[in-house]
Amino acid sequence: MADDAQTFPPPLCAQASRSPRPHRHRQHQLIAHPQHEHTFESADAGASTTYPMQCSALRKNGFVVIKNRPCKIVEMSTSKTGKHGHAKVHLVAIDIFTNKKLEELCPSTHNMDVPNVRRQEYQLLDVTDDGFLSLMSDDGSTKDDVKLPDGEVGDKISKLFTEDGKDTNVIVLTAMGEEAAIDAKEAPKTG
Repeated sequence: MADDAQTFPPPLCAQASRSPRPHRHRQHQLIAHPQHEHTFESADAGASTTYPMQCSALRKNGFVVIKNRPCKIVEMSTSKTGKHGHAKVHLVAIDIFTNKKLEELCPSTHNMDVPNVRRQEYQLLDVTDDGFLSLMSDDGSTKDDVKLPDGEVGDKISKLFTEDGKDTNVIVLTAMGEEAAIDAKEAPKTG
């Protein structure tokens, strides 16, 4: 009868105390499904238009969002409040597209949104009859959706390109889904 006795492995709890159990590796196969495939039009597709920054870390000449508008900070001051209050930061900023002055008072420890601002230089190809700029980027792609601005910048673009017949570069600022021509200069001579 002793020869007929079967040997059983020790219980799991006893095995675990001796040495770890060998892992069995399974191979998983990923199946692409058309519903889950994504196509992105550009490198910054899906990128947020803003990012948070602590109010005390903001600096003069930096950017900030005030009243849902992208602004450039022109003046900043910090005031200490009473015994139990927090320091407050007073911001004075100019909307980068409308040039309106905006102000904000926020506790220095709070976060504020900072716009992702992109500045790009284009070669001016033409000014259309309906007041849009025909622009070309460094890679040769064209852009026809930037309006000739009113005021000083628009006058400068018109003078350089139309009156003086100069090769003109236009600087376009993009932030929070808006863009505008903010400056123009004579293109550097090549060759």
